[in-house]
Amino acid sequence: MKQIRNTIIRAGLDALYFSGAHRVLRSFFGGVGTVFMLHNVRPAHSGTFQPNRHLEITPDFLRATLAYLRATDVDIVTLDEMQRRLTEQDFSRRFVCFTCDDGYRDNRDHALPAMRDFDAPFSVFVTSDFASGTGRLWWIALERLIAKADRIEAAINGNTVRLNSATLQDKEIAFGRLHDWLRGLSEADLSQQMTTLCRQQGIDEEAISRELCLSWEELKPFAADPLVTIGAHTLSHCNLAKQTEADAMRELAASRANIENTLQRAAVHLAYPYGDRAAAGAREFALAQTAGFQTAVTTRPGVISAEHAACLTALPRVSLNGNYQDTRYLPVLTSGAATAMWNGFQRAGQG
Repeated sequence: MKQIRNTIIRAGLDALYFSGAHRVLRSFFGGVGTVFMLHNVRPAHSGTFQPNRHLEITPDFLRATLAYLRATDVDIVTLDEMQRRLTEQDFSRRFVCFTCDDGYRDNRDHALPAMRDFDAPFSVFVTSDFASGTGRLWWIALERLIAKADRIEAAINGNTVRLNSATLQDKEIAFGRLHDWLRGLSEADLSQQMTTLCRQQGIDEEAISRELCLSWEELKPFAADPLVTIGAHTLSHCNLAKQTEADAMRELAASRANIENTLQRAAVHLAYPYGDRAAAGAREFALAQTAGFQTAVTTRPGVISAEHAACLTALPRVSLNGNYQDTRYLPVLTSGAATAMWNGFQRAGQG
């Protein structure tokens, strides 16, 4: 199913590119700038089973993206500068912001050298528990346990379900089914189910954050780099919409305080975990503002328009998706045409 979806999206991107329709649509849907969303930036690795591949791009593709933007004379700016332009309605030049979610170590090791080559600033949204080495990147743990097992047993909706995972196709089906089911659970139930699944296969959940994410000590020199802005990504990477208002506020305010107290730098920009309509809505946008964040980004697809000055804690982004690492898609993505089609030719809004 995921492969079919990827094929359809790629066909849509190709159609926009080869028809030249993105150039026509840009004047209607191009907005004033783009916030790119990234996660991992690292060299491609071998292995046929990579269900989280969409969350990573290679350093070479990042450099190609930066080279394209510099060649088109687009300003690559900080989130602070984006906020200023929106607030002051300064749209004399188009802009792009780069943002990376979660706080992966490869953001330092591979993204930062590429950004330095082009003197380009970027923001990294840090999850406090990941930096502390106690967080759980359950989607990565799920990939690893399915890769390891020939059969998975899970208690889904009160029923014991046994999923084959011996072949590549079996693994992809098992991952999709379990991922969608787990996303729908409460945080407590998700944690409990993942602990059970990981124990079955001998996977250490907490070790993954220590393996892949920057620690607080590593973040200190990283945050001091003039190209780097550190933003918040909550305490635990929870679905804020499923929390009580008090717990959601604690996730927001405490994550901001952790960054400011530990790194001695202001943390006024936020990325909502998951960030779709099921994870961040009007309540969360208001809470982010109350918690003192000046901007907050979602994962809702869209470019930045002048109207977003009125909803700075509900900003859309454009994903640099690992499944579509092709430079011909860059003018399509920055034109706003692809996200406009995805949104039914409606701008990403606050609802």
